[in-house]
Amino acid sequence: MADAAVLNDPAAAAAQRTYVLNRVIIYGLLGVFSIIYLTPLVVVIFNSFRPLPEIAEHGLINFPRSLSFTAWGEAWSTFCINGACEGMRRNFFNSLYMTIPATIISTFLGALNGYILSKWRFKGSEIIFTAMLFGVFIPGQLALLPWAFLLGQIGLSNSIAGLALVHIIQGLSFTTLFCRNFYVGIPDDLIKAARIDGAGFWRIFRKIVLPLSPPILIVTVVWQFTGIWNEFLFGVVLSSGKHQPITAALVAFAASQTSVRNFDIMSAGVLIGALPPLLVYFLGGKYFVRGLTQGAIK
Repeated sequence: MADAAVLNDPAAAAAQRTYVLNRVIIYGLLGVFSIIYLTPLVVVIFNSFRPLPEIAEHGLINFPRSLSFTAWGEAWSTFCINGACEGMRRNFFNSLYMTIPATIISTFLGALNGYILSKWRFKGSEIIFTAMLFGVFIPGQLALLPWAFLLGQIGLSNSIAGLALVHIIQGLSFTTLFCRNFYVGIPDDLIKAARIDGAGFWRIFRKIVLPLSPPILIVTVVWQFTGIWNEFLFGVVLSSGKHQPITAALVAFAASQTSVRNFDIMSAGVLIGALPPLLVYFLGGKYFVRGLTQGAIK
């Protein structure tokens, strides 16, 4: 009956046609943009499984005619980078040893800072919070020389621990911002009732605040892990040789090529470097968006 009414009403029929046309245009454009965006990734995936002679014969952009996993093994353990024929294995684990503790510690400190600055306000707390926010806008290049000097003074220059320390401190502005804005939404009466019942600072944090925190903690973990893993500037400037993370190794990997470009091994190396942040995003992406909408950025 409703369809018949639409057909008998010219205005309604015109509106329906306009609606369908708009849907077709929107989804068509989204499909085109998706293809443009995903094409480089698809090309890299295909080339990582194509033998180098096939790439040389049929070009970089083509479907695989045969599958080979040799490039993955070479990129992981035998390809020569900066004079060491150990592949990317060492650099991959360097990034893990740097990223995992830096993510956990910066997230915990950000949650603690957000808890203090939202529920235990003191004179000057807003000034401190504003000062911490400057770290969000200060480019990393400005901190290179101070960090190089500081790491040298404390004996952590050219080390994974030093890079982890850098990322912990550099990430505090973001994690504090996220957590503080999220914790503002927790009712103050809930905290006051707990204090009246005799709960102290740490007990309130453990028993009340942390159980309410999974959405924002997932946001900060995904944000920090992805940002630290993909960071290049500090890794290439503050470390060298066997202490470099995988991002620095990827650049050295491409620069070490001679007249023969090993596109198959290079593609496999890029995918190896991209797997951990992709895995973290696939596992926590749904909760990441949900956490943002619950107050991570207001």
